[in-house]
Amino acid sequence: MSTTFSSFIPPKRILMGPGPSDVYPQVLQALARPTIGHLDPQFVALMDEVKSLLQYAFQTKNELTMPISAPGSAGMEAVFVNLVEPGDKVIVCQNGVFGGRMQQNVERCGGVAITVEDEWGKQTSLSKLQEALEANPDAKAVAFVHAETSTGVLNDAEALCKLAKEYNCLTIVDAVTSLGGSELKVDEWQIDAIYSGTQKCLSCVPGLSPVSFSPLAIEAIKARKTPVQSWFLDMDLVMGYWGKGAKRAYHHTAPVNSLYALHESLLILKNEGLQESWKRHQTNHLSLKSGLEKLGLELAVDEQYRLPQLNSVRIPEHIDDAEVRAKLLNDYNLEIGAGLGGLAGKVWRIGLMGCASNQKNVDYCVNALNDVLK
Repeated sequence: MSTTFSSFIPPKRILMGPGPSDVYPQVLQALARPTIGHLDPQFVALMDEVKSLLQYAFQTKNELTMPISAPGSAGMEAVFVNLVEPGDKVIVCQNGVFGGRMQQNVERCGGVAITVEDEWGKQTSLSKLQEALEANPDAKAVAFVHAETSTGVLNDAEALCKLAKEYNCLTIVDAVTSLGGSELKVDEWQIDAIYSGTQKCLSCVPGLSPVSFSPLAIEAIKARKTPVQSWFLDMDLVMGYWGKGAKRAYHHTAPVNSLYALHESLLILKNEGLQESWKRHQTNHLSLKSGLEKLGLELAVDEQYRLPQLNSVRIPEHIDDAEVRAKLLNDYNLEIGAGLGGLAGKVWRIGLMGCASNQKNVDYCVNALNDVLK
């Protein structure tokens, strides 16, 4: 049986789910530039610029700031495999899917995960975290998700980090959905290790994970009694490639064209300005909220800690979740996300991330939902 293959031409979708988001045209164009060697002096200069632009996006002076050559899940793993050794206690805050993944990483590193659990759709409780810290004075770190993509909740990263520091803990933060879309200040908030992804509010292609480690985190890595179990994600080895100076040690073949794309998306963020980007995401969120309310739809998360870039919308009774999403995709080329875990079938997750966060998309989404729900 013979099969004829041809080039894949994807449909033009409007991506308003939990990620990936729409990619800036300039970023797609950057991908098509000529590939050069990953040790080429011109590429090394680009790496330095990427690092500097990431430091701006994270609001940090951390020397160890770079993109891992793999998606956000690898950024998460990079943080945990470098900081957690067998027997280490890590307090993990869980109020959604991705806090659960943090717990799994701690346990796979041989660490002991002490969980602080809150209802999905609610913020992580400071009082519960304090109880866990008092009950576990030997805890090494506190880990939590800044923007919980599974629920649409924005946790109070500044307050959680301040509390962790009162008990001399390292702070580990998932910023996959918050970077570029919500206020985030790594140095000011005393975040020791943080990871993100390129496919959300940076509106870059998926496949890279920006990370940053504080001097305190580097000290902890250098004080390890056991080797990092991942060769690829060992920061001591990776920094030989992403470190200072023109001379770089070969570690792996970096995804050259993807890094062109990340550089371009970070330039766009720098030119817009972080404060303006945060403001734009909030403005478009309020516009979407207004439009949804006119359709009789309501948001599932309390206004005080609602994510502007990931809107969790209650599905009305007697509405078929999958049928609505299928019609939006097939008839309107519009992607929105389903609920996860206990929220499956109960909420839609509507993303307003990066370049997808604009008034045109808000209007299109509201009008399309209006048509389909009729």
